[in-house]
Amino acid sequence: MFKKQLIALSVMAVVAGGAFAQTPDTLARIKSSGTVNLGVRDSSGLAFTIGGGKYVGFHTEMAERIIDDLGKQLGINPKINYQVITSQNRVPLIQNGTIDFECGSTTNNLARQKDVDFANTTYVEEVRILTKANSGIKGIADLKGKTVATTTGTTSVQTLRKNKRAQGIDFKEINGKDHADSFLLLESDRADAFVMDGSILAANASKSKNPKDYKIVGEVLSVEPIACMLPKGDAKLKKAVDASIARQIKDGSLAKLYDKWFMQPIPPNGVNLNMPASESTKAAWAHPNNKPMEDYAK
Repeated sequence: MFKKQLIALSVMAVVAGGAFAQTPDTLARIKSSGTVNLGVRDSSGLAFTIGGGKYVGFHTEMAERIIDDLGKQLGINPKINYQVITSQNRVPLIQNGTIDFECGSTTNNLARQKDVDFANTTYVEEVRILTKANSGIKGIADLKGKTVATTTGTTSVQTLRKNKRAQGIDFKEINGKDHADSFLLLESDRADAFVMDGSILAANASKSKNPKDYKIVGEVLSVEPIACMLPKGDAKLKKAVDASIARQIKDGSLAKLYDKWFMQPIPPNGVNLNMPASESTKAAWAHPNNKPMEDYAK
């Protein structure tokens, strides 16, 4: 009996030790290496590339400020390794430690919370429909018999199908490998509409040859909180990232950053997206939280 108890205690100790060892300590790794592996997007409205290895946008610049604050906390001047991620690989790359955190256009929802953690919300997105200005499409009802593009690994078309106004509306779905590819499906007339986050739609249209040829139309399909995605269980990293976000909100620099990327001409074509911060985004700044999308639906 004593032997069995000893074996059981030994097994428990191994399991507990393994669980302890698996708890991530990203800040310690950053301090040791002097490098932050930042996940960025190349064709999102919040984070995109202008070529030449240059990554910009509201969430990218916000992340750079977060990293500056992390460096001050750790007493180092960390180098940033920009790692381009996609909708499909962003969660696995967080889980396997390839990236330390990402600030792109990821929706905080209950399903993802099982695998990763989220910082406090910094942008509240509205899923919309983008189409060509001369398409005749004005809303969900006009999608009947049409081809609708979306990006692999996202939930936008699922959201569209669940919308009560879409009941009985039969349309074909086609997927792009990333947001730029999805927009190309619309641009080349292989799709009649592109359903995605409004900021992503606006940014991709603004980078096209003729931005005025495109129009965001119809109903708001869903409201989604967007936040930086963090390794699951890394409480010290989450506390530090949230502290930086709180600092940026309090000193007004986050609002100024928003104005820079959504209310002023932006690269590469100098187009103004003219997207004032929504009341939901302002509320997220006024009352910092990391509530999932499902709470917004309530």
